[in-house]
Amino acid sequence: MTTVSAALQLLFEIATSWWTVGFLASFTALAYHWTTATFGYWRDRGVPYVRPTVPLFGNIGSRALGTEHQARMFGRIYDAFRGHRYVGMYQMRTPHLLVCDPALVNRVMIGDFAHFTDHGIHTDGPEENPLANGLFKMRGAKWKVMRQKLSPVFTAGKLRHMRGQVAACSEQLMRNVAADVPATGGPIEVRDVLGKYSTDVIGTCAFGLQLNAISDEHSEFRRNGKAVFQPSFRMLIKDLIWLISPALRRAIRVSDYPQEVVQFFTAAFTDTMRYRQEHGLVRDDLVQSLIQARTDLVVNKTEPSVTFLETDIVANAFALFAAGFETVSTAMSFCLYELALKKPIQDKVREEMNATKIKHSGEINDEFLKELHYLEMVLAETLRKYPPLITLIREATKDYQVPDDTLVIEKGTKVLIPAYAIHHDYRYYPDPETFDPERFSPEEKVKRPNGTYMPFGDGPRLCIGKRFAEMEMKLALTELLTKYEVEPCDKTDIPMRFNRKSLLIAPENGIWLKFKPINTAN
Repeated sequence: MTTVSAALQLLFEIATSWWTVGFLASFTALAYHWTTATFGYWRDRGVPYVRPTVPLFGNIGSRALGTEHQARMFGRIYDAFRGHRYVGMYQMRTPHLLVCDPALVNRVMIGDFAHFTDHGIHTDGPEENPLANGLFKMRGAKWKVMRQKLSPVFTAGKLRHMRGQVAACSEQLMRNVAADVPATGGPIEVRDVLGKYSTDVIGTCAFGLQLNAISDEHSEFRRNGKAVFQPSFRMLIKDLIWLISPALRRAIRVSDYPQEVVQFFTAAFTDTMRYRQEHGLVRDDLVQSLIQARTDLVVNKTEPSVTFLETDIVANAFALFAAGFETVSTAMSFCLYELALKKPIQDKVREEMNATKIKHSGEINDEFLKELHYLEMVLAETLRKYPPLITLIREATKDYQVPDDTLVIEKGTKVLIPAYAIHHDYRYYPDPETFDPERFSPEEKVKRPNGTYMPFGDGPRLCIGKRFAEMEMKLALTELLTKYEVEPCDKTDIPMRFNRKSLLIAPENGIWLKFKPINTAN
């Protein structure tokens, strides 16, 4: 009896183990099929493509693991297919078309914009994140209506009105720099200093708020604003989940931003607008435009074909605040970094500023800013070498027949424009790693095709605050460079290293520079 029982037990264990092995094998086969099922998309359409190397991750395993900055990753793909009009790739399971040809880039962003009106970026629902649906993420008619409501804030007349407010922030910036720098000069982490400045500028000009972030080390606006762009494991995971499956991301409710940040900015902007309305305060700024947009679109529903919610108004306040401080402060920081390493260029910028000041009797007005032509070239070269976004994304909103080609870009396809890679293509910018403002002289600019320079995007979805950002940078840099020489110091990274965890172009160790008062410079 014992022998029979043992035999039966053995048979049961074998059967069980085979069932286990079979189950695991079936599960593995199904998982492999699901994670690679989309990987034939470009092959089936005859598109040159990067062969996916890892199931699920497609072509972005190095980015997902944080071993390669995405600027390098996209640059590597772009270089491998140099000369092709486009190349297919996979971000996780999602097929993306990388458009490399400037003429086709120009069609996507401008000429045939009607086929690519949306950025195609996942947006949380208002119940998950009231700040999610800003102008950058809005789609179709909703984007168009909101853009029309907000654009008047950035007209030449409104910018002229804001210039004095920006100048006041620049003066406070200089007082703080003077307090931090000894008479013989000293090092400063410029990205942090300029981040506080740009926080105050956007707070004052757009929202009528005296944030005092420049002088307040504990500014809540500055602390929460930094948290939005701080690289984190949560940010990486939510982006990767979206690329695996938007439905999966919606199901597990991974928010764009930390909950405490959402609560802070929702309360801050809601309270600001409510206070204005309750006290009858009317100012010529962004908040006033948002209040009017709320009255027209949410209360009176003047655009019945599109539904706007209260959260759409708050989300756009937040989106313009966030865009207004991080990208501007980073661009100015990279500009100072390059000028510190290229003293002849720095001296030439300063000479232009001083000569123009004398011409205008020391008054920094609209005409003064317009005549800083060499500074404009320096800023353009800074944004070429360090564009805020590594890629620009569009989604085909209808089928698109690529001109002079058999390819039809199907509705819903994600289209990427590799801005960083194009900006570093030697065919358009010889010796691209060298900082050379002369690339943007009138004579040189006309030699390049359209679709090769896009730090602010291009076409109808060009950055709405472009002119405001340029004014802000010119004013701050004029104040700094006419009073200080900037030099590298022991903490300066040479060459510059990017933070591999950041989705933007951001320095790995900050940007440390020595500031030397002009009156003591030798």
